[in-house]
Amino acid sequence: MGQIKIWRAMAATLAGLTIGAQVASADVVASTSTDPTFNLNASLASVMGAEHSAFQSVSPLRLSAIGSVYSGRGVDNADGAPYSAEELDRMPRARGGRQWQCLTEALYFEARGEDVAGQFAVAEVILNRVDDARYPNSVCDVVNQGTGRRFACQFTYTCDGQPEDVTDHATHRRLGKIARIMLDGGPRNLTAGATHYHADWVSPRWARVFPQTAQIGTHLFYRQQ
Repeated sequence: MGQIKIWRAMAATLAGLTIGAQVASADVVASTSTDPTFNLNASLASVMGAEHSAFQSVSPLRLSAIGSVYSGRGVDNADGAPYSAEELDRMPRARGGRQWQCLTEALYFEARGEDVAGQFAVAEVILNRVDDARYPNSVCDVVNQGTGRRFACQFTYTCDGQPEDVTDHATHRRLGKIARIMLDGGPRNLTAGATHYHADWVSPRWARVFPQTAQIGTHLFYRQQ
């Protein structure tokens, strides 16, 4: 009976990630424990099948947030960021694969001059694009979309002709931590779902069409309709 309760708890958790009925329909009811025809192995297999189906319908970014120490963190610093510069600097050095490297690089070349809130906000925009069907479905592809085509690059640093050399290593390490936090499911509470931003000294054409959702530091944020 203890095994059944464990699987029921897992199924209930997964129901919160996907359509509730999908998992609930495979749940095991308590009364079956007294049924002489009850097949425990078959019932557990049914629940495991529902679990597998549920995981298949969850996005990779959402899966990465399950169990993350960052996923439940609220916005509690004065500047609106989920972590302060001091907290970030106390954290161990972050590491990751290619997607983490791309996000860290983008934050460094696009937002290293911003405060921590502004850096988290730029990370939000990139990940919001990853989740948006109108854009590529990986961080690296979002960051490099249009690179190499005149006036088509989405992030200026990828086509401005300037060398992409990291000279401020302390800031780079901090931005690597922000990238790790956000890839691990950190909150996106700063930009109200923004997919675009620009510095306050320029005025791109799309800024007259998309609604503005936030202004953080020198960046204005917008959500594509």
